[in-house]
Amino acid sequence: MKIPASHGWLEAALKEPDQTPRGAAVVCHPHPVYGGTMHTKAVYRAAQGLNEAGLVALRFNFRGVGVSTGSFDEGIGEQDDLRVALDWLESRYPELPLVVGGHSFGSHVGLALGAEDRRVVALFGLGLPVDKDEYDYTFLGETDKPVLVVQGERDEFGSAARAAEVLRLLGPHITLVRIAGSDHYFTERLDELKETVRGYYASGPGSRTLAVL
Repeated sequence: MKIPASHGWLEAALKEPDQTPRGAAVVCHPHPVYGGTMHTKAVYRAAQGLNEAGLVALRFNFRGVGVSTGSFDEGIGEQDDLRVALDWLESRYPELPLVVGGHSFGSHVGLALGAEDRRVVALFGLGLPVDKDEYDYTFLGETDKPVLVVQGERDEFGSAARAAEVLRLLGPHITLVRIAGSDHYFTERLDELKETVRGYYASGPGSRTLAVL
């Protein structure tokens, strides 16, 4: 599937839940320069969890990845790509509340745009690279939207303990779930990742922002 964009198009994959949808979500992938795509396992499994919680899940490749046109733009153009994906999703499901999140680099793109976009009701971030100086997440303290953060205890780009330290003063609307023994890519912990995302939007804080059926 291709979504039209200013630079051509974005390669994307959409899956609807088995039941009547309660919301629609976009999942952003990790850093393109280091091999991140919409097929990255954590992205795929998070989308599964969203589906099981009753949300439509849209994955897409940022510019220059897969068959998406364009080229890497240091996170700036990638926010534009996400905006295009959100516009497309809203046009297809105008009655549904929107959720945005992502993995690693994609978490920063998704959280930053989603925190400001009035259409987005809830957020999630997987494997936040909190040890990397170029990623600042303090903007999460300026929104009251519910935020799920899933972090591996052994994440090589920022442990769960480090994420807890960064997020501690940003507000009670942020839920941090720490995955024991997990690295940045949730290797051998993908089922836990999926279940965490599913639970948060099926019956946790994220569920209260979704449509009541």
